[in-house]
Amino acid sequence: MKELRKELLSNVRRMVVKLGSRLLVDSENGGVNVRTISRMMGSIAKLREKGVEVVVVTSGAVGSGMAQLGLKTKPEAMSDRQACAAVGQAQLMLAYENAAKRHGLRVGQILCSADDFRERVRYKNIKATVDSLLRMGAIPVINENDTVAFAEIKVGDNDKLSADVSQFLGAQLLAIFTDEEGLFDKNPKEHPDAQLLKLVPEVDASIEKLAAGKGSAISTGGMATKLAAAKQATLAGCAVVLACGFRELPHRIAEGKEAGTLFLPANRRLKSRERWLGLVSTPKGRVFVDAGAETALRQKGRSLLPVGIVRVEGRFAAGDIVAICSADRRPVARGVASWSHDALRRVLGMKTPEVRAVLGPGSPDEFVHRNNMVLL
Repeated sequence: MKELRKELLSNVRRMVVKLGSRLLVDSENGGVNVRTISRMMGSIAKLREKGVEVVVVTSGAVGSGMAQLGLKTKPEAMSDRQACAAVGQAQLMLAYENAAKRHGLRVGQILCSADDFRERVRYKNIKATVDSLLRMGAIPVINENDTVAFAEIKVGDNDKLSADVSQFLGAQLLAIFTDEEGLFDKNPKEHPDAQLLKLVPEVDASIEKLAAGKGSAISTGGMATKLAAAKQATLAGCAVVLACGFRELPHRIAEGKEAGTLFLPANRRLKSRERWLGLVSTPKGRVFVDAGAETALRQKGRSLLPVGIVRVEGRFAAGDIVAICSADRRPVARGVASWSHDALRRVLGMKTPEVRAVLGPGSPDEFVHRNNMVLL
């Protein structure tokens, strides 16, 4: 196992380090846990000395703001959570900047929303900015823009964000640091005999069933979100390690230390556009297809025609990303819509000649062309 880790991680040149809220918020004294951030930045400095480029995805803005504002539990109102994030983000970045300076590093802040990943141009712009920061020797520190994000434009959680960043960065390793030792075969808080899973070859249904429980009073994600992030990143060809941030450090993980849970990358690496379509992008709507259409997509490599679509959910425009699901709601694919939701509803279930009669001869025949689709 140890040799496998060393072999797999020996050529890591780009690494994403995700730090969870429970590590970054000082539960006893309130505010930012500067000691943890200092430890992590010292470890990242060691990685930089070895030529490894590192990007940090940070949580903790809302939790830090809550402590500064004297709140014990996360507010229910979105505006109150955003106010906490506004206060906490300033404190968080100050802690990162001070820690970076002590270790001879510089940091640059990037705040994102889901719209930045939905639109291909904005997605590429974020990647270009991160690449520039790395080229200049700075450490990008990325967080969701919680001060302005609402449900429709939220990435969801920073576990998801770390997987998104790993993909557009083309990272070889994503290290998710939390207050847990890793993934166990059952909930260790309820079962003293629970065993740590040191290796997960694939995040399949049996692994996903092991996730239980939600986040704490200060965090958003639980084990389920971490497994979803691990699945997303490994499908893109990135190794993932889930480990305890109070005990472990990024440079030790990259050196192959046998700690936490290692998730193996998939054999096939998706191309950049495929990663964006299939994994990073957040769909603006969903369409449900019948069994014949699913077979045509999966087994025959066909485009999606309206004749095979049975239902539409959400509002989207031509050019937006949509999720394609089976009638029983299983994910089938994602792709770029040729028409808006209104236009699709007008031709739902129609054959191509009927579609042309309704939408006009210049309209595309396919709702999603095969070249603009990725199967899931």
